[in-house]
Parts: sequence; C-alpha cells; structure tokens
Amino acid sequence: MSIEGTQEIHPSEIDNQIEPRPHSNPWIRVIIYLVIVGAGSYLGWRIYENHQLAAAASTQQAKALLSRPTPVQVAAVVQRPMPIYLTALGTVMPYMSVTVKARVNGQLLPVKFTEGQEVKQGQTIMVIDPKPYQAAVDQAKGTLAHDEALLKDAQAEYARYMALYAAGVVSKESMEADEATQGQYQGAIESDKAAIENAQLQLSWCYIQSPISGRIGLRLVDPGNIITANTTNLVIINQFKPIAVYFTLPENDLPQVLQKLKADKKLPVDAYDQADVQKLATGQLLTADNEIDTTTGTAKLKAVFNNENEALFPNQFVNIHLVMEDRPNALVVPSAAIQSGVQGSFVWTVTNDATGTPTAQMQPVKVALAQGQLTILDSGVAAGSKVVVDGADRLRQGGQVTVSQPKSAGGGQAAGKSSGSGQGQGQGQGAGNAGGNANGQGSGQHHQKEQQ
Repeated sequence: MSIEGTQEIHPSEIDNQIEPRPHSNPWIRVIIYLVIVGAGSYLGWRIYENHQLAAAASTQQAKALLSRPTPVQVAAVVQRPMPIYLTALGTVMPYMSVTVKARVNGQLLPVKFTEGQEVKQGQTIMVIDPKPYQAAVDQAKGTLAHDEALLKDAQAEYARYMALYAAGVVSKESMEADEATQGQYQGAIESDKAAIENAQLQLSWCYIQSPISGRIGLRLVDPGNIITANTTNLVIINQFKPIAVYFTLPENDLPQVLQKLKADKKLPVDAYDQADVQKLATGQLLTADNEIDTTTGTAKLKAVFNNENEALFPNQFVNIHLVMEDRPNALVVPSAAIQSGVQGSFVWTVTNDATGTPTAQMQPVKVALAQGQLTILDSGVAAGSKVVVDGADRLRQGGQVTVSQPKSAGGGQAAGKSSGSGQGQGQGQGAGNAGGNANGQGSGQHHQKEQQ
C-alpha cells in the first residue's frame, strides 16, 4: 500500500544519476613534491650561504680589530725618595677654643668686633654697662675716707689719753679702750680697701677681653640684652694658628710610633683632603693619649700644624699620613698600572719593536708597598720604563698600541705602610688590582706590611 502522491524510485535509477569522478594524474603530484623540495633546498642553501658570509665578515672584522692598535695611557717608572707612613682619618680641632661668658650682670653695650675677625689676646671685644659698678667703686672709696677720718680722730684721742695717763689723770683702762678703738678703725680701713679692690675688679669685668688670640665666631647675644653672670654664652673664639688634628691608630701600631717619637722627638705628619689626593698642610706629631680606648682598640694621637695659609678648618675631616721613615731610591709606579693574574702581579709595558711600532709586553713585578695612588716595586721594571695605566683590559701580548700621556700620573702621594682608623686602603701585600687601589672610608683598618 503506497501513499498517494509519492513516486517510488528504483535504485538503478539513482546509480545512473551519479556522474563518475575523473581519475587524477600521479605525475602531477610528483612534480608538485619536487618543486616544494627544490624551493626548500634553495632557501636552506641561501640561509647557509648568508650565515657563512656573515661569519666570514665577523672573522674579518675581528682580525681587523685585533690588528688595529689599542689606545692606552702610559706613565713612566720613577726612582725617587719615598716616605713610608701610617694613615688614619683625622678631625681638625682648634688648638685652643674659648666660649666667652660674662662674669657680671648687666646690659650688653654695642660690641667692639666684627664677626669672623682675628682678635688678639687682651683685646676688648664686649662691654657691659659699667655705671653701676663704677658707682660701687665710688661708694667703697667714700667709706674708706670716712673710716680714715675716724681713725685719725681715734689716734689723736689715744695720744691725749697717753699723756693724761702718764700724768696720772686717767686710768689705764680708759687708755686701753681708746687704743682698741683705734685698732677697730684700722681694721675697718683694711676692709674698705678690700671692698674697693672688689668693686674695681667687678668694674674691670664689665670690659670683656679676648682670653686668647684667634678668630672670633658669630655673635650669640645681641647688644641691649641683659646678661647673667657665668650663664650666658656671648661668643666663641677658636685658635687657628696653630691648629690641631686628632686621629686614632690601632694599638698594634702604637709601640713603634711611641718609640719613634721618643727617639726622634718630631715625627712629620701630612694632612690630605677627603679624597686623599691633595696635601693640605704639614705638621708634627705632638703626643699620644695616656690610654687606649678599650671599645675600639685604638689610641688617640694629636698633631699640630702651623696652618699659616688656613687650609685646615675646625671639624674638617682629613686623611693623616704619619711619616715613619724615608726610602731613598724607590721604584714608583701608579697603582693603576698594577695588574693581578694567576702568575701574580704584573704590569703592561710599552716598547718599540724592530719596526719602531709601540707594542705591549706583559712584565711580572714584585710589589713592596702599596698605598693610595702610588706603589713601590722591589723588582720587575727599570726606572724610565713606560707602564700602561689605562686601557690594560684590552691588551694582548705583543699587540700594537697607540700611546698617550695620562692627565694625572700619581697625584703626588707617597707609598708606604698603611694603617688607619676609619680608612681602608685596599692594596694587598705583594699584589695590586687592575683598577689601582680601593680607597674607602669606614670602620675597618688595613695594615700594609713590607714584603720580605
């Protein structure tokens, strides 16, 4: 039974309606694969070729760079006397410092100085109103005159009683009473004289004088103020010429310092700026403190400088070089020239080859002492040789160089034993580093010892 309107289709008719697919040619696939493989091979070959060209160019450039002279700065090895010294961080202090105070009460009158000026010992710098104290002097003098008049009358009375007593008119007791009255007036006169001296002393204190010679500081009280005796600070005076520097050394260095001080009496001391490059002043070691600080294991020492040019200023921090001895013929090079390697310390020297071209040569050296910007050598180079102080990290044995002189080849410092409180000088015994020395300030102390 079939549904009306529906036409039944035979399977054979469906097969007749489907069109047959065309068969693909296998050679086309082969050709496509060959084209892809060829393109990939060509691309890979081009990449490899470009890589080879780049590598060749890099090699060529490296060879060109190696053949190009390396720019360096050189300094000459110098043979000269060099001091051996201990170093420390010091503080500049006034040789004498006075805080001026008034010794009497009163109103401050206009001052007689300019802030910052030099004053001499005994020079009047301030005045407190002297009128009340002048009046006290006059009053004491009046009292003295009164008592002197009473004494004169008592002396006359005593003379009369002596005559009457001799005549037997008055008793001995009356005469002795007049004699005692005379003695009372004499005592009163002595007291009046002392009162006058005290009043004159109070008056003199109204004129405040500088107790030392030095430079006066900023005014601490303005004129017109009422001053209280022994309380109010008026001004501070510091002595600049001479001036003192206090510094500390480790207790291990103290015996040799005291021995030298006892034998030589005078040990030179140089004061350098905070960079430890520029010498500010030269003075002498005065003395060491009478005890060692147990908390730090250091001893305090005092050096004195004439300070004629006033290069040192109170509370200024300076680097102290305490000269212990002088080495007469020392081979000196800048510390920046000392390099360190597996073979030990060495320097790069610059010499001319057979064609006259400057070349770099590695030269082992034996370091004796190192400090700051200079190093003393025991051996390795001769005086007058040129050593590289800048550009050594790019050098190779026998490489060509172009030479220029450094702007500063040593800073004028001496080499020596280094020992300081608050300052580190980081050049090790018998070896330097590529950058010179490490010059830092801190709490550490580094003691350089001479190589045997």
